[in-house]
Amino acid sequence: MITKRRGDVSLVSVTVDLVIFTVRSDCLQVLLIERGKEPHLGSLALPGGYVRDGEDLDEAAARELLEETNVDAERLHLEQLRTYGAPARDPRGRVITVAYLALGPDLPTPTAGTDARAARWVPVKTAISDETPLAFDHKEILREGVERARAKLEYTTVATAFCLEPFTVAELRHVYEVVWDTKLDPSNFHRKVTRAIGFLVPTGQRRVPQLGRPAALYRRGYATTLVPAILRTG
Repeated sequence: MITKRRGDVSLVSVTVDLVIFTVRSDCLQVLLIERGKEPHLGSLALPGGYVRDGEDLDEAAARELLEETNVDAERLHLEQLRTYGAPARDPRGRVITVAYLALGPDLPTPTAGTDARAARWVPVKTAISDETPLAFDHKEILREGVERARAKLEYTTVATAFCLEPFTVAELRHVYEVVWDTKLDPSNFHRKVTRAIGFLVPTGQRRVPQLGRPAALYRRGYATTLVPAILRTG
């Protein structure tokens, strides 16, 4: 799509871009594609695409997610991140994008979509570094996505979106440590998450490791907000 003008009114194209996070190989990773056409041919970028005629924004995000990861959006945490509309963000014309944040547990190896040469998981530390150029304004979008994910772990129960059920408290703590890029005290963390209202529901079962003590198994509870919050500085 190319922006056109009708009188004094600019007609704009609308896209959705996806910041898709998962925890793989003990680090937070983001899905990036290698663009298969201009502009920014060969550059790394966030997956996404144009919103089709008659398509809702959430529907477009879910479709792009399925095309890029082969994962149904209903299996993931999916939410709008922000709208980006700087006039010169896309050399093809005036394009406004609605960015979405998607979180899931150990997502599969992706396959490239129609506009991509390749798709792969990239450690977030690598992707947000100045040494890794991204197309368009995707570096800004990615960095804001990282901060949104980190903040949401403090005051919501979204960390469980990274866990395959059932899970142990140690596995949940690992999510926090990976996303926040910090180490947490095991006992303190256990006390906080098991006392948070509606955060975890015990299954009554235990996982027996090859080494160490059996660990209680949990599933995500009914709560969407954390009471009390679990702060990064706490």
